[in-house]
Amino acid sequence: MDDKTNNDTVLDVSDLKVTFATPDGTVDAVKGISFSVKKGETLAIVGESGSGKSQTMMGIMGLLAKNGDVTGKALYGGKNLVGLPLGELNKVRGAKITMIFQEPMTSLDPLYRIGKQIAEPLIHHRGMSKAEARARVLELLKLVGIPDPERRIDSYPYEMSGGQRQRVMIAMALANEPDLLIADEPTTALDVTIQAQILDLLADLQKRFGMAIVLITHDLGVVKHVADRVAVMRKGEIVETGSRDAIFGDPQHDYTKMLLAAEPTGTKPPPPADAPVMLEGRNVIVDFDIGRSGLFGPSRTFRAVDDVSIRLQQGQTIGIVGESGSGKSTLGRALLKLLAADGAFRFETNDLSGLDRGGMRPFRKELQLVFQDPYGSLSPRQTVGEIITEGLYVHEPQLSRAQRDQRAIAALKEVGLDPAARNRYPHEFSGGQRQRIAIARSMILKPKVVILDEPTSALDRSVQRQVIELLRDLQDKHGLSYVFISHDLSVIKAMSDHVVVMKNGKIVEQGATEDIFEHPTQDYTKALIAAAFSH
Repeated sequence: MDDKTNNDTVLDVSDLKVTFATPDGTVDAVKGISFSVKKGETLAIVGESGSGKSQTMMGIMGLLAKNGDVTGKALYGGKNLVGLPLGELNKVRGAKITMIFQEPMTSLDPLYRIGKQIAEPLIHHRGMSKAEARARVLELLKLVGIPDPERRIDSYPYEMSGGQRQRVMIAMALANEPDLLIADEPTTALDVTIQAQILDLLADLQKRFGMAIVLITHDLGVVKHVADRVAVMRKGEIVETGSRDAIFGDPQHDYTKMLLAAEPTGTKPPPPADAPVMLEGRNVIVDFDIGRSGLFGPSRTFRAVDDVSIRLQQGQTIGIVGESGSGKSTLGRALLKLLAADGAFRFETNDLSGLDRGGMRPFRKELQLVFQDPYGSLSPRQTVGEIITEGLYVHEPQLSRAQRDQRAIAALKEVGLDPAARNRYPHEFSGGQRQRIAIARSMILKPKVVILDEPTSALDRSVQRQVIELLRDLQDKHGLSYVFISHDLSVIKAMSDHVVVMKNGKIVEQGATEDIFEHPTQDYTKALIAAAFSH
């Protein structure tokens, strides 16, 4: 690492402050921090949700929300990026300094093919023709390991798995061979095997291009794998910096020690054997149309869920794990009849199999879904109060405005948020707080079954642990049944009493949580567990 310290500094940040103007006063998100990153070096900025780590880089890049303000210095090439006129800043961002955002599905435009989106910075910054840009995009897709790039270049984001979408984001960020890549939670929503591939890919590309990387993450396992230096943030301040070995081997600050010690713990006892069945799907099949092979070729389908049966009892938590693209999220939506699927479906004593959208409406209140990406599922134009009471207009239209407000207050208290939060907007909250808002939106309807799709994937370990405790408490209090979909096996182990392992749309193994983790029988399950608990 000594040879790196003698190289030029790519980005030098000093006394950086980020504030937000809110109806309740000014919020100090970043409180005068300083750091630098050198060519070829990886600096990891770690801390809890709401610590200010993402807002630091958003402030430097001029990407804050309208009510945000940034002061201080962020020197790149002798220029202070803070306060730089937009025209000048645009020559830097997307060309010399690029970002991979935390949530690729919200960063990629769903209306445009991925090839066009990757080509945009090439055309804008390098003046390439469309044909030149397309040729370069194919090179980039090969570089980041997208299979069958000649076909994938014309895919839409929704046609790709989470891991593939993140590779597309990396290709876009590398299009102009930047000096600095800012990676904001680049592996957050990925399963452990894909996560390892993405981290290895970034390390390989860093060596190839000699670029600096600022890695923003809550995942200390990732930091240990890739960082040269670490800056630990808490409540807008850097509380400790040091080499990776120093931070992990001899942490000095109590907060750093707490982060290193935070892991989901505990076990979930199974429900009584005679507990009633709440939700069942038998021989579930989900096919997606993937278009024709050629102009006159036959239409083709992709089987996302292949003859899967699942049975959820009252008070039970079934954990569904598997790689990105294994069909676990699709299965969750199929069980709630949110997409077309073949098979037999039942909720309590009700046969749901033949019901259309209108027929399902009476059951929606009791069958709820908490999405993977709280920011993408919360409307930025609505207050928190409007968001969480929206379902009441449909399912309990007789309630007065005052009654809805009281329900909102009760729901926010139940998920551990200040009721005053109902007058604020989603962007004013941390990731952990937004996930609590998403949970409140479901709980306000008093459901019986909740399908949780990666509800803790975007959260750091300490906040993750809090959300797990919250979900456990709500389950005990209301007798809820959960289907918990996650790539994070440590969370599944703590939350579930029954585990289903999926691969390529099929169940490869299932059983009691302890049996799956202590005595897996399938090689695929063994590989997942080894990847999850290796660091």
